Amino acid sequence: MKDMMDYLLALDIGGTKTHLVIEDRRGKRLLDTVLTSREWDAEPAEPAALWILERIRPHIPTDGRVAAMALGAQGVNRTETAHELQRALTTHDLKAIVVNDASLIALAAGFPNGIGIIAGTGAIGVGIDAAGAHLATGGWGSVIGDEGGAAALVREATRAALRARDEGRSDDGLLGALIRDFDVADAERLTRKVNDEPTAANWAPHCSAVFAAAAAGSALAARVIDEGAQYLAALVDQLLARGAVGTDVVVAGSVIVNQTSLLDAFKHHVSSKHPHLRIHRLAVPPVEGAVFLARRTLSAAD
Repeated sequence: MKDMMDYLLALDIGGTKTHLVIEDRRGKRLLDTVLTSREWDAEPAEPAALWILERIRPHIPTDGRVAAMALGAQGVNRTETAHELQRALTTHDLKAIVVNDASLIALAAGFPNGIGIIAGTGAIGVGIDAAGAHLATGGWGSVIGDEGGAAALVREATRAALRARDEGRSDDGLLGALIRDFDVADAERLTRKVNDEPTAANWAPHCSAVFAAAAAGSALAARVIDEGAQYLAALVDQLLARGAVGTDVVVAGSVIVNQTSLLDAFKHHVSSKHPHLRIHRLAVPPVEGAVFLARRTLSAAD
């Protein structure tokens, strides 16, 4: 009988997309693909495990077994959630390391003890303490939090623009940018468009309008961006106050990576309080953090 091959499987399950990587034991990459994260929820554990199985089964080579698996997933914000999902996957013959998706950031950059800050659709910060325990802050969702993420920036920009209008101030470009980007006729219809569907899916795609308005000279838009950066810097403050040991801060996520004004403001606010911290922009996909964890599992088993 032909010997079964051992494979490594790594997943980064975010709010909108899932990145899947499969390698063989020698490190040869066999698959590197992006799938949808539609209907993902980390809880309850059994449906979450089945969701994962549905996405990975078509891609697992038929001549082998998954010898090591690691995944970072949105919604895994408690140790109990991670353990429950691990147990559910075990019932399907998958032994996996499960962490929050933000925990992959510092690992992917090569800093196992680093602080990770994600500002994409949402925003969250993670780190570890001296005992190796996971720390997380933020990530409460765009309706009540996630300041510095795309959806919350749009939320705050809309509030600022409408407040300025109510105060009788002339539009400095932000209100008009939002009206055009949401494809509505006026401020009153903008209010309806934003409020009638208070979801990240409705808000986040319009984030570029806020940055475009700031680049065109809108002081209101620039203030919203700077305040978002302050909130992201506060995530670092909170992690350090709770015992995070990292001296390297790695940022990732579509907004902070691609919008220089937000990243520069974040660097300014962090460095002004914590000059000893080194700030890095993640240059590889976060899934590489899950690859690191899975490779470490394989090495420990050898």
